[in-house]
Amino acid sequence: MVRCEQVLTAVDGVVSRMRALDAALPARDGVAVFNRVYLAVTEAVDRRIDAGRFRDSRAAIALDVRFAERYLAAVDAVSRERRPPACWRPLFQFRRHPGVRPLQFALAGINAHIGHDLALAVVDTCRTLGCEPVDLEDEFDQVGELLLSLEDRIREELTPGPELLRIADPLTHLLGAWSLERARDAAWTAARALWALRGLPDVAGEFTERLDTAVGFAGRMLLTPLPDRPGSGGRAQSSGSSTGAISS
Repeated sequence: MVRCEQVLTAVDGVVSRMRALDAALPARDGVAVFNRVYLAVTEAVDRRIDAGRFRDSRAAIALDVRFAERYLAAVDAVSRERRPPACWRPLFQFRRHPGVRPLQFALAGINAHIGHDLALAVVDTCRTLGCEPVDLEDEFDQVGELLLSLEDRIREELTPGPELLRIADPLTHLLGAWSLERARDAAWTAARALWALRGLPDVAGEFTERLDTAVGFAGRMLLTPLPDRPGSGGRAQSSGSSTGAISS
């Protein structure tokens, strides 16, 4: 069993690392855009933990940390010139592409993290705490509900402009093919399947690899370069206030 004090220290550690990335990366960098979104989510989860809003705060902390560690491991792999998991490769490959907009970067990162990392984080947490996935369902649901509540805010802040222009924008149609809620539900199913397969490491490994590949394919679709927004006068979308507002 992991002592609660040790895991709380780990929460502080992952938040500090994300804040350091936020300070170090250029604002328009695709990884920076996702990092700001994820930092806001992680800080919101931590506030809920501090307020006692989770049934089992120890389980919530452990899941929060194991989840964040998956993303940070991908960042570390790239910084060391190693290949990250397939789900993260599109974001790192397209992070500086001028035809990809901030909202695409944010949702591609969320797709990788929810679609692949969350299921593995549930399994990691079960092993750490010696519990079953069903024991984490309440914490999983609360984190998922927080993500869903932030999705509209993310889309609103990273897609500025009148509603009529958004309807005409190809980005609206592209992102309509992906759903955070469906990705969250699929992650829970994948976590339960991986836990059931824990005694069959070869099968579990193949399942994880195929999940990684499929999520990476969806991420590549989300990062399809697009023309300028209607009414932008032919100029690329500004990266200033629209990418920084999420961190507030």
